Amino acid sequence: MEYSPGCVFSLAEKNAPIPGCTVSEAICSGETEVVCYSLAAGTDISAEIYFSPKLLIVAEGTLEVGLPGSQTQTLHALDALVTPADVPVGMRTDTSAVYLEINIGRNQSMNQAVKIEEVFRLGELVPYQDGKIVNMDVTSSKTMKFALMAFDAGTGLSEHAAPGDALIFALDGEGVIGYEGKEHVIHAGENFRFARGGKHYVRADKRFKMALFLTLE
Repeated sequence: MEYSPGCVFSLAEKNAPIPGCTVSEAICSGETEVVCYSLAAGTDISAEIYFSPKLLIVAEGTLEVGLPGSQTQTLHALDALVTPADVPVGMRTDTSAVYLEINIGRNQSMNQAVKIEEVFRLGELVPYQDGKIVNMDVTSSKTMKFALMAFDAGTGLSEHAAPGDALIFALDGEGVIGYEGKEHVIHAGENFRFARGGKHYVRADKRFKMALFLTLE
């Protein structure tokens, strides 16, 4: 996976749109392919047919997704959508947009709370619970997992090692990530990467929600 582990960063800032252009960068290859797209204002990606669903996650801006039957779904920052397979799907933006496209495969399990072609707000799928950590696997397979977590203030995960490369999306509030002996404060809209085997922990001094993309290849 691209991007250096062990520091807070912004996918949107690292992939700032270039006027008049669309830009793509593969940040994870192999069976679980992840591509970051940057679309400048007034640009588009023409409709194409893919043979497996894609999970789209908007980091910044506004993205319009053209779906079958002349349907269009509009996504804003930290919104997500699962596109259908075997039909044309296109993207465009009037303002600009930076988003991830994760290949989730035909046979991966999908949480029933997520409906294909329907926009969902990542931070709204998991509620806060007093004194608890709430976890939801959105989709998973033998090679990847995409999960959501809501930490009440005063909760956290003890130090452990990542079984694969991981990318964190902070969705709400503020969290503290310990990584290889250093602490990092992360806020909604920011990102963090764990390398395979990297020792880390999560502490929520305040309420905090995050999404976790984990490769298991």
